[in-house]
Amino acid sequence: MGPIVVVTELEAGRVADASQELLTKSREVADALGTTVTAVGFGGQAASALAGAAADAAIAVTGSAAEVYSPRVYERALASLLKEQAPSLVMLSNTTLGMDLGAALASFSGQPMVGYCTGLSVQDGQVVALSQIYGGKLLAEVEVPVTGSIITAIPGSWPAASAGGSPAVAAAVAEPAPEVELLQVIMPESGGDVDITRSDILVSVGRGIQGPENLELADELAASLGAVVSCSRPVVDAGWLPRSRQVGKSGQTVKPRAYLAMGISGAPEHLQGMKDAELIIAVNSDESAPIFEVAHFGAAVDILELMPVLAEKLQGRAG
Repeated sequence: MGPIVVVTELEAGRVADASQELLTKSREVADALGTTVTAVGFGGQAASALAGAAADAAIAVTGSAAEVYSPRVYERALASLLKEQAPSLVMLSNTTLGMDLGAALASFSGQPMVGYCTGLSVQDGQVVALSQIYGGKLLAEVEVPVTGSIITAIPGSWPAASAGGSPAVAAAVAEPAPEVELLQVIMPESGGDVDITRSDILVSVGRGIQGPENLELADELAASLGAVVSCSRPVVDAGWLPRSRQVGKSGQTVKPRAYLAMGISGAPEHLQGMKDAELIIAVNSDESAPIFEVAHFGAAVDILELMPVLAEKLQGRAG
């Protein structure tokens, strides 16, 4: 049986957390199947990043064409590697890059692909994936052939690999795609904004905030807690907060120590991004809101009335 190949993504010269999660699950599945794990990364920093990866082997794909993501270049390089490796499974994060590459690799190899996975296990020698469909409204259990099937997993589904490894790192070179010319890479503007994925406490607001003029209430509450303000998608769509503050499937996945969901109904797309917070406190005037199903504590009250009172009490205690 071939190895489980994990296509990793790098952030600031290290294996991204979402890819570390893939390595955790891949190790578990590989042990159950009696096979190994091979990590693959792209760019000049891949070799050093993968040298400590929790994998049995690693492949660093380098060359000028590999330094910046170009779909056609990465697709062909991976297709070539997978032909050599004859993997049992190929694992990618369900990120923009992973969804892009996953579909292409499935097409190249003629193998099935299961996207939006939140679970992966071996049952009676058969690999079974748990996949979210219809925006997370339904879960489907799928038997996955171990013949090179492609799996894209939603970040945050499993813990990141805690223990590193020391795999031998082989080298491969990505060839340019002459029919495609990369003209420009446009990076998102941070605008000096905060990184909500690094905050221990988040005060997250949804439709219940009603308008941008009420965001000051969330800011005051966050300040009293030493927290950061985040939000659900409707707040971003309305232009009240930047997309960098959005929690959910189309935003950021967060795992803070405490998550205060203020006026958030709890659509599946939002829950996907925050369900693993250590403590979830939900406040919504609708007592039947789905957010209460995942909350550890909740209150069915108006956030516009509660937030200023709560902020005042917390500020008084801090003083």
